[in-house]
Amino acid sequence: MTVTPEQFSLDGRVAVVTGAASGIGEAIALALAAFGADLAVCDRDEPGLASTVAAIEGLGRRAVAGILDVRDGPAVVAFVANAVDAFGRIDVLVNNAGGGFHSPFMDISDKGQKALVDENFTSVTNFIRASAPHLTAGASIINVTSVEAFRAAPGFSIYAAMKGAVEQLTRTLALEFSDRRIRVNCIAPDAIPTPGDEGLADAVRGGSQEGYATAVPLGLGTVNDCAGAAVFLASDLSGFVTGSTIHVDGGSNAARGWRRSPGGGWLP
Repeated sequence: MTVTPEQFSLDGRVAVVTGAASGIGEAIALALAAFGADLAVCDRDEPGLASTVAAIEGLGRRAVAGILDVRDGPAVVAFVANAVDAFGRIDVLVNNAGGGFHSPFMDISDKGQKALVDENFTSVTNFIRASAPHLTAGASIINVTSVEAFRAAPGFSIYAAMKGAVEQLTRTLALEFSDRRIRVNCIAPDAIPTPGDEGLADAVRGGSQEGYATAVPLGLGTVNDCAGAAVFLASDLSGFVTGSTIHVDGGSNAARGWRRSPGGGWLP
């Protein structure tokens, strides 16, 4: 059968997006709504989430919002139950919420480590466990990981380890959920400026995000680049894609240790 534009349509589908108040999560939620999905969205940022909900409704779609910490298992279960009560099922789950801070490994306290593990890994398992019974056959789980899952990350050791754990979990669940044809994939961003990254450039490089752009083959991207990948993974066009990672990183993963030289070309 010929590929058609209709296969991008998400009309009648229900999507859950975590960390949807700003940045990549907001962009993904709005893109899914623009392609026809109704949304259940959550975040700790109440004003930001209200803005996202208003934008979803402005696109003519329905929205359910939850103010919660994704590390709180019972709160996640209650939010998913509210979404199912409102919409009856879940067709797409986007685990976007996460975050970190810059610190040498030896300076990270037990409390800091637990926060990083829970926010970047336990939150994902919380939502998948709570949502799995309500996922339709052929549903799509999209986990937002990071380029740091695929390379060394000095100063982000626990964060990167948890993003790597999410990538591994994604491949394993792609097999475990295959009997229901539930697809499980990752998006791995890099060089995507977001509000949550403000200040990290100074902490890591003592410079701006634009300075980092010179090392990335395509320069800086936008949150909408990640949203486009999410629409593809949510749609029927990715019906035979599972256990995979789409790198939305402007080529930084491909470049690895290579850097653009001042005179043009690339140097190791």
